[in-house]
Amino acid sequence: MTQRIDSHHHFWRPARGDYAWLRADVPALAPLVRDFLPEHLAPLLQAHGVQQTVLVQAADSEAETDFMLELATANDVVGGVVGWVDLSSPDAVASIERMARHPRFKGVRPMLQDLRDDDWIAHMPRPDAVQALVRLGLRFDALAQPRHLSSLIHFLKEWPQLPVVIDHAAKPPLGARDSEAFAIWRKHMNALAALPQVCCKFSGLWGESPSSTHGDVDAAVAVVLPVWEQFLESFGPARLMWGSDWPVLTLVGDYAGWIAVSQACIGGLSATEQAQVWRGTAQRFYDLSTD
Repeated sequence: MTQRIDSHHHFWRPARGDYAWLRADVPALAPLVRDFLPEHLAPLLQAHGVQQTVLVQAADSEAETDFMLELATANDVVGGVVGWVDLSSPDAVASIERMARHPRFKGVRPMLQDLRDDDWIAHMPRPDAVQALVRLGLRFDALAQPRHLSSLIHFLKEWPQLPVVIDHAAKPPLGARDSEAFAIWRKHMNALAALPQVCCKFSGLWGESPSSTHGDVDAAVAVVLPVWEQFLESFGPARLMWGSDWPVLTLVGDYAGWIAVSQACIGGLSATEQAQVWRGTAQRFYDLSTD
């Protein structure tokens, strides 16, 4: 069985009150308004050869990050945690230093897509907070959409020492390969790939696909494959990592289905290159223990 690292998934307990976006009155989100915890994911990991995971924040709350670190302590399969810190806050450095005392804290994600200011990343993070990330050997997950990419590129050029991964390939316009929007996304992705500190996650793309692909692996492959080919060309397998985006994934398909969609793309690579995307890039980028 192929050995994998899931570089992007979530756990949550809505009763904690952290997740303002998880609204039961929004029909598209209602299926997610329940507990998704280690015991729910464990059988899927075992069934698909996933040896380690990276648990990623889903709320703009330091309390949620502490919750995730508690789960990581109790569940060895969680090799790393990407948490949340307000990088514009005067308290950001103290928060980063506190969290970094936990050996599985690997970095931060400021949820750019949910901020009102599309250019926030270019001017709001405090230099001392970003310096703390670099000093402590931490990483930056960019949850961005195409409209954020020009500002993100500006930020990354200012901080070439900061390792960055683009979540969900910046959510391109799937199913619109010949559109102007796709051309703009491709241009920005090439610019990001030109920065050596940047990697990209092959994750979350089924959820960005047209509704006609939901629950249909073959239809999903048809729209995901052009995007895969584009960022494979831009980044190469050594800078791409696979992730599930579970449980958000469950809105459009299941874990086995996303494995199948991914295999249809990744399977065209050599064995060595496949191993990089399935596990090697994530292991190296997040400095995951091999014990």
